Amino acid sequence: MRADLPLAGKTIVVTRPRAQAAELGRGIAALGGEPFYFPLLEILPVADAGPLQAAAARLDAYALVVFVSPNAVRHALPSLLQGRDWPAAVRPVAVGPGTAGALAAAGVRDCLCPVARFDSEALLQLPELAAPAVAGRQVLILRGNGGRELLGDTLEARGARVERVSCYQRRAPATGWAAFRAALAAGRCAALTLSSSEALGYLLAGVPAAERERLFALPLFAPHARIAEHARAAGFVQVVLTAPADAGLLAGLCAYNWSRS
Repeated sequence: MRADLPLAGKTIVVTRPRAQAAELGRGIAALGGEPFYFPLLEILPVADAGPLQAAAARLDAYALVVFVSPNAVRHALPSLLQGRDWPAAVRPVAVGPGTAGALAAAGVRDCLCPVARFDSEALLQLPELAAPAVAGRQVLILRGNGGRELLGDTLEARGARVERVSCYQRRAPATGWAAFRAALAAGRCAALTLSSSEALGYLLAGVPAAERERLFALPLFAPHARIAEHARAAGFVQVVLTAPADAGLLAGLCAYNWSRS
């Protein structure tokens, strides 16, 4: 291992869902660090695929189809297409570049996507989602169970006819806790990356209160202000707000003053 690399000798906990963790892990390894994979969200198909199948049957009726995450693409797109091409008159919408990339990899292009922030608030600032553009039009939002209501509620207030369909479900991890708690107790973890407020809740529920002092002492890197705020409120002492996505997390890890830890 090259000692001159910025993350040399540091074990960084990667909490993204398993299917989305590899790229960040490779980036950490390329910078000399060791990724410790501990997915804090398990992503599963929905128990009832009926609503998704019904939406697929009337795909051409929608003006906009919003995919809230790469998981929404993976779990919804096969049902939506079923051997057909994406309808030219239906505009796909992605909440961020990871989602847009997943759509492009599946052959769905001309995707509407924010360019700076990647969340519902940023989507709602796009002129294509303003009231004059969406009033009276049908919008499909593909999401996980229990998603935020801001996007759908705001589009409805702007006059759109919104349909929300859960195409995957999230839950706390069933495995991995013993290995993570052992690594935490042994002082192996140098930092924690976190990309979901829901995952933060699962983390706090899974680590006993007696073990949280060491957890809260870890520098926590979050790519969104809302997650960073929740982490500070929970008790984390060193919370670093980074630029969005994996690239932002990696840049934040490289720029961090590790002598503080």
